[in-house]
Amino acid sequence: MTETGDTGADDTRRRPEKSDSAFRTISEVAGELDVPQHVLRFWETKFTQVRPLKRGGGRRYYRPEDVALLKRIRALLYTDGLTIKGVQKLLREVGVKAVTAEDSTVSPAQPTAPEPKGLPREEAAKLLAELTTLRDDLRGALQGT
Repeated sequence: MTETGDTGADDTRRRPEKSDSAFRTISEVAGELDVPQHVLRFWETKFTQVRPLKRGGGRRYYRPEDVALLKRIRALLYTDGLTIKGVQKLLREVGVKAVTAEDSTVSPAQPTAPEPKGLPREEAAKLLAELTTLRDDLRGALQGT
């Protein structure tokens, strides 16, 4: 220690970056996803697919695949506007690997609905196209505000 009580350590030093395959603590994952730690703990209760390792004292260590899934869950909830139940259903229907694939085009915005009764397939397809365009226009307008 110096005369002023300073340890001489530089507080601005940063730890070296972890490799992509390294496990992450809850604080690291929360920082990376920009969500509070309690949100990650809550998501663990809602999405059984997220299973961090728990060590002594309950410390959580997230595997790279857990982090990838959490990133996708965050995007589905915060960007795509799904509800927790909607994300749970998507994970059940298409699976974790399909949802977390890097080139994943799994989109909850295009549900497969049964053809309306009494409406010919061609008319139903036109109606669906119009509704899709309207949805996209509304989404664009909302993002512009």
